[in-house]
Amino acid sequence: MKTAVQQTPVLDKSAVTNLLALAIMLTGYGMHSDVLFNIGLFAVSGAITNWLAVHMLFEKVPGLYGSGVIPARFEQFKQAISELMMEQFFSEANIDRFLSTRSDKQSLDLSGVITKVDLAPAFDALVATVAQSSLGGMLSMFGGEEALTPLKQPFIEKMQQSLADIAKSDDFYELLKGELEQPGVMADMRSQIQDIVEQRLAELTPQLVKEMVQQMIKTHLGWLVVWGGVFGGLIGLVSVYLQRLL
Repeated sequence: MKTAVQQTPVLDKSAVTNLLALAIMLTGYGMHSDVLFNIGLFAVSGAITNWLAVHMLFEKVPGLYGSGVIPARFEQFKQAISELMMEQFFSEANIDRFLSTRSDKQSLDLSGVITKVDLAPAFDALVATVAQSSLGGMLSMFGGEEALTPLKQPFIEKMQQSLADIAKSDDFYELLKGELEQPGVMADMRSQIQDIVEQRLAELTPQLVKEMVQQMIKTHLGWLVVWGGVFGGLIGLVSVYLQRLL
């Protein structure tokens, strides 16, 4: 199973935030300005901390326990996809509707079903996995699970597109059509489809799972770095005036 992964821009929002914060800090140091220096220092600290948290979701960092949580939990990810396919797309009610229609490719198009299925539980399961990992404490510092809410809709749209592409493939159609034409198909239809789903999911590797999730949400996670730098800079500004008051 192959998946296309978009190339990360050479200079993304995370890099811009880090460079801007560093420039402010160096400018403050050169001008002997405590205000600019502290704003830059705290902004660098906040941005780099958030960047490291995002990086640790996808990559194993030697010596940092809990890093690489996405590829490390790829078995749970595959299990969640399998349960989603069988419980939502291939329930007995859906199969019964398929059997009552013509056995042509148009009538077996699952795109309409996929767009109507609630994929929110899949996203919630992913968020819960991260929150329950050793990165949960770091996530709570930046708003907890609610901080990932803006990523929900992009995740669902990407997942719907991926599942729709699988359902539209000729191989999938031929397998499903062949089963539909057999007598007594309802008795073992779900078992056969589950075997197909599990066979495809068995081809997933930790690297592929990491790339799939990374492609769906990493761009949006970059905003955590941006806001880490912004709030870090504000904290630095407040700390300067607090020091002067004391």
